[in-house]
Formats: sequence, C-alpha cells, structure tokens
Amino acid sequence: MKDRVRIINANKSFGKLEAVRNANIIVKKGEVVLVIGPSGSGKSTLLRCINRLENLTSGEIWIDDECVSDPQANIRRIREEVGMVFQSFNLFPHLNALKNITMAPRIVKKMSEEEANEAARKLLKRVGLLDKIVTYPDQLSGGQQQRVAIARALAMNPKVMLFDEPTSALDPEMIKEVLDVMLDLAEDGMTMLVVSHEMGFARAAANKVVFMDNGEIIETAPPEVLFNNPLKERTRKFLDHIL
Repeated sequence: MKDRVRIINANKSFGKLEAVRNANIIVKKGEVVLVIGPSGSGKSTLLRCINRLENLTSGEIWIDDECVSDPQANIRRIREEVGMVFQSFNLFPHLNALKNITMAPRIVKKMSEEEANEAARKLLKRVGLLDKIVTYPDQLSGGQQQRVAIARALAMNPKVMLFDEPTSALDPEMIKEVLDVMLDLAEDGMTMLVVSHEMGFARAAANKVVFMDNGEIIETAPPEVLFNNPLKERTRKFLDHIL
C-alpha cells in the first residue's frame, strides 16, 4: 500500500520549548492512525504542522510525492488536500450549514453555486444533517456543529483528514454521533490522523496507535497490542489512567 503521509525526523520548537522532538510516522493510504498522550505532549502541534498551521523547526513532512514542509510548498494547495476538524468546530456563525460547506469549494475550487450546493447536500446527507441545511451554527447542538465541520472539510475532497480531539468539547450523548461519521469515513478508506482518547473508536477503526509524551513518540503499535501489552513503562502508566 502506498505511503500517503510520511513524517520524518520532525521537530518543532517554540523558543526553548521543544513541542515535537524527532517524530517519525508513516501513514499508508486508507489507514487510520490514532495519536494519544497526556496534555502538552505535542499531539496537536504535530497535526498542525501537517497542514502548515505551524511550520516545522526541522525535519520533513510528505504527502504522497510532495514535501509539504518545504518553505516553497504551495500552502493553499496543501490545505485543499488536507482537511482538518478542530475541537472547537470553527464554523462561520453568520452562515448556515449549506453556506459553511460551499464557501471554500466556490472560492478556492471555483465551483459553480449549483455544483457546490449539490455536493454540500450529499455531504449533509452523509453526516445525517440534510434537514439542517439552512440552519445556523448557534441553532445546532455541539455534535451537529461538529458533523457540519466534518462535511465542510470533506467538501474539498481531501487526501487526508486530520481530527484534533473532535469530541472533547461535546456532551457525552453527542460523542457517538460524531464518532459514527468518523467510522463511516474510515470504512470508506479515508486516510485519517486522529488525536483523541476515544478508545472505542481506536479499537473499531485505527490501524495503529501512536503514544506521545514530552514531544516524543514513545511507542507505536496496533491498538490491540498497545492497549493490551505495551512495551514501554511510560505507555503503561498513561493507559492505566485512561482505560
């Protein structure tokens, strides 16, 4: 299977703080990789470097045959190919669900209004929200807003989807509706990097789990191996707290 994402000796510093240290991850096309670790371990920073919300201090990140961490790389094109879903939804409050989804395809990809609307309707149907097509974000639950955010990211037809703790801001009863959409994407072959502590999702969908601590990747293994028989004591201690 082809390598879709390659993170090679990635380092990211903020002044004296080394947020990511010598990280190496390979994600094959169609794989789901879950990144776990304590708060401040560098998980979200690493994700943000993939779509150039942050720039690496050193190292490389490749998507297919393009080095997206190269300063000369086309950031706009990178963000077309790498969809990102944030913890806090980040929907435009003055736009309804349909317009939130169609804005980027119309501006960036120059899609016609008719074509963009048709694609958005299909995506809203896919995330179970076709009946909310003209609803504004403040009229939606947190889970519904996050599903619109997923549809918005998918509207650019990305090669890779990044999820940065997509359920951590949700009430417990809303988590499942978001995870169900993510499971559907995984089953459909979407390449995904997910920062989350949703272990049920990991067991159901992840090909491998990456454990980070203090900016370093401590251990990488399939979920059934990492959760049941971790090799590293640091991994074991962390899992004792969350499982």
